[in-house]
Amino acid sequence: MKTLARRLGFYVVALWAAVSLNFLIPRLMPGNPVDIMLSKLAQHGPVTPATRQSIELLLGADSGEPLWKQYVEYLGQLLHGDLGISVSQYPTPVTTVIAQTLPWTIGLVGLATVVSFVLGVGLGTLAGWKRGSWLDSFIPVTTMFQSIPYFWLALILLYLFGSVWMISPLNGGYDVYDTMPGWNLPFIGSVISHGILPAATIVISSVGGWMLGMRNMMVSTLAEDYIVTAEAKGLRPGRVMRTYAARNAVLPSVAGFAISLGFVVAGSIVTESVFSYPGIGSALMGAVGSNDYALMQGIFLVITLSVLGANFVVDLLYAVIDPRTRQRG
Repeated sequence: MKTLARRLGFYVVALWAAVSLNFLIPRLMPGNPVDIMLSKLAQHGPVTPATRQSIELLLGADSGEPLWKQYVEYLGQLLHGDLGISVSQYPTPVTTVIAQTLPWTIGLVGLATVVSFVLGVGLGTLAGWKRGSWLDSFIPVTTMFQSIPYFWLALILLYLFGSVWMISPLNGGYDVYDTMPGWNLPFIGSVISHGILPAATIVISSVGGWMLGMRNMMVSTLAEDYIVTAEAKGLRPGRVMRTYAARNAVLPSVAGFAISLGFVVAGSIVTESVFSYPGIGSALMGAVGSNDYALMQGIFLVITLSVLGANFVVDLLYAVIDPRTRQRG
């Protein structure tokens, strides 16, 4: 319980620090969302001081208030679930924008991250167990794909499968002309067909790192005394590989997977930009371009919560995988 309490205390402090930085950083950027909104309104007629004041109150960007008071109001809004109004998608609330884009990113990047981790760890386990096999020799090829710039790999796949062979759609998250969003087979099929190529880009570019890391840890673990003892007892090779070798070799990969899983919410900005995918990464790009710091703050807050939550879950999972972590507490 003491270990759990210390970890909870650490994550609470980390959350407060992240929320404070989330408040400060957008306000240190050049530009003002109120001025952006007023410039749009000025195209339709003169803007009065009363209009400016009402927009400042609406966007929570009253430049006349001291920073500490804005910070207190910001914390109060967070406690009530109010993230403000998006300037780039005015008058849509930030919570609505996040709710519309977050499922797309979780479905695409989250599933692709899990697939690449499971596939990489599984193949890395076999490659480390059977050193010198064809699978072990195939690892340099997978790491080569990891070294290719992310956007370049996405463009190559998009050109080959979208333009040359025309197997996959070129952009978007679904067919906006022939399908109606909802839980129906045409829409689900369209979402899957539009997501296969972006997901393949993520898997191809990341599976090599998981394979290489797991393979190296397997080679190191197989030299431990307890592996030799298990083999001397006459245990089946499959049991030695899974229960003794892989279970201990996977620990560093689990820690890396926690970080990757936490940043799933951030989305793959490059992938979503290349494929024009309607995820939260595209929303973040639009918010940065429009100085929409209400939307930026909301997205950064969701990213922070996801990263801290994923790491906390993996901390608990570590105690199940490696009992030694419980003994240290």
